[in-house]
Amino acid sequence: MALDLTKFKALTFDVYGTLIDWEPSIISMFQSVADQYHVELSREQLLLEFDRARAQLQRVRPALPYPEVLRRAYNEFCERYSIPTNDAEREVFANAVMLWPAFPDAKEALAYLHAHFKIGLLSNIDNDSLSFSTRKLDLSADVIATAESVAAYKPDHNHFHAAFKSFEDLGISRSEILHVGQSLRADVIPANDLGIYCAWIKRPGRSLGSRPEDAKGAIPDIIFDTLQELAAHHRAQLSISTGN
Repeated sequence: MALDLTKFKALTFDVYGTLIDWEPSIISMFQSVADQYHVELSREQLLLEFDRARAQLQRVRPALPYPEVLRRAYNEFCERYSIPTNDAEREVFANAVMLWPAFPDAKEALAYLHAHFKIGLLSNIDNDSLSFSTRKLDLSADVIATAESVAAYKPDHNHFHAAFKSFEDLGISRSEILHVGQSLRADVIPANDLGIYCAWIKRPGRSLGSRPEDAKGAIPDIIFDTLQELAAHHRAQLSISTGN
């Protein structure tokens, strides 16, 4: 039986990869650096290089401002492939969060969903960087948990526990929360661990956190390609339940 979305009172969202389309910018930046120095790596390999560096940095210092994470990831990539660092290039990459666009369906879908649910954002990023993205989404979330505020990064459970507490203060229990995310590793698996419902937004063509090696043990309760599909599914279920 399909999951009844109308039974939930709140949705928590991963941001980067689910609402904000960050992968093309990351690949483009690393590709530009690699091409200058004839380093031959596929798009997938470039993305994995970033993911490896980012994960290690955030594991050691989860509250590190994201521009500094990007700055150091650039340095590590250059060092790994014996590429001279370029200060101007590094700063462009460090400030890339401001340039990452929302997925085309995100703003409209969120506007619809926010009319029916409380909205929470759970993100492996700092508060200032997240603010650039929420403005692009035209979203004022009811609950926010960032790596900076919880001193951890997903798939650690700190984000979720912080959100549970905040929603509890709003009269919403964890059983009434649906988590929505693109990453099997950072979203679906911790949701499974915590026994909460989870929707996987696959985002075709995007792979960070959702490669086969990231998927072990991940069991989403419902799957959509896009956020717009989730919104449409809720609209259809609501119409049936209300008889409209």
